Amino acid sequence: MLPQISAVAADSIAITSAFSQLVSAPSLANPSVIVLDEKTGEVVYQSNATSLRKPASVLKLLSATAAYTYLKPSDSFTTYLSEGADGKSAVIEGSLDPWICYQDKVAQKMHRTSLERLEFNAVSAIKRLHSGSTKKTTIFYSNLYAQDVSQIQRFIKTRHLDISLKRVSDAEAIEKSGSRLISSTSPTLEAILDWTLTWSDNLLAERIARLASVAAGNTLDDDGVQSTFKTMLTGFGINSSNLVIKDASGLSKDNRISAEQIAQLLMIINHDPKFAPMIAGLPIGGETGTLQHRFVDTAPTAVGLVRAKTGTLNGTTNLAGFVDSGDHQYIFVILADRHSKSYTVTKKVRATVDRVLGKIATPLLPELLPLTPSGESLTSLNH
Repeated sequence: MLPQISAVAADSIAITSAFSQLVSAPSLANPSVIVLDEKTGEVVYQSNATSLRKPASVLKLLSATAAYTYLKPSDSFTTYLSEGADGKSAVIEGSLDPWICYQDKVAQKMHRTSLERLEFNAVSAIKRLHSGSTKKTTIFYSNLYAQDVSQIQRFIKTRHLDISLKRVSDAEAIEKSGSRLISSTSPTLEAILDWTLTWSDNLLAERIARLASVAAGNTLDDDGVQSTFKTMLTGFGINSSNLVIKDASGLSKDNRISAEQIAQLLMIINHDPKFAPMIAGLPIGGETGTLQHRFVDTAPTAVGLVRAKTGTLNGTTNLAGFVDSGDHQYIFVILADRHSKSYTVTKKVRATVDRVLGKIATPLLPELLPLTPSGESLTSLNH
């Protein structure tokens, strides 16, 4: 028989001690830090929590939240390629599909549609319809991202093709289409978001945030994304007046947000079932995604107990998410965006963060040992 013993969660004294060491570590260069009790929202520890910092890829938490707020998780995106009805064109009917990638080799590996596939098939169709020539022909398109259009233009230019690229409305695209050549449908938005958060995909984050922006009634650009994020946070009761958003992926060093704002957002979405898939998509320490190699050597007892979003730029090493501690869970945000710009320092910062979280992380049940002949567990005898 094995005794059922619940592990004791780290208390406020232990958390304060651990995070005080983190904040005072020279390598982190005075970070912005906050820890909340996930059940009550009580601030257990904070330092520079309202200071505006560079979020790096932690910003993807806002992009994903916006997607789940303004879009449907079941949404998918279909792209069609057709012969032109006029006999000298091809038509791409897009849907602003964020899942399309540029290179066919990558697309095949990830079971995605590529622009290369669309481009080569469009040219083949035009040549077949136009006696083997591309002279004075056209590729009509609708609902493609600006980067996709630029990619197609480069494809045409580098191959010296006499093909014009012309944007048309949805109705015009249908009107100009003849026989359909390719139909490609993306996975659901939920699946795309899962990939985006797990592997911190910058392009997907940018595109999904823009889709959410349009759905929220704003523009398909950075200004629209900023308006969407601010409106969303305000709707959650989070002060967003000082939020600075220059992109949706976190690549811009001009983005600014506080640890307090991120922690408040994590608190809200973790208590709303609508965002459960988003929480599930966060990397798990020592196991998945951008955290798969973290904690394994630095804090092995924390493996599997930290679920968080990373954020890295030159001189910035952030982490925000959840750490399990016995029967408690804590929300933490660590924004270290002022440290030295070297790989050695970055590794040191990560190791320091891992070890501090390792002091907090505790499984719900400790390793259970057999009872002794006297009825006591070896676990209890060792404490």
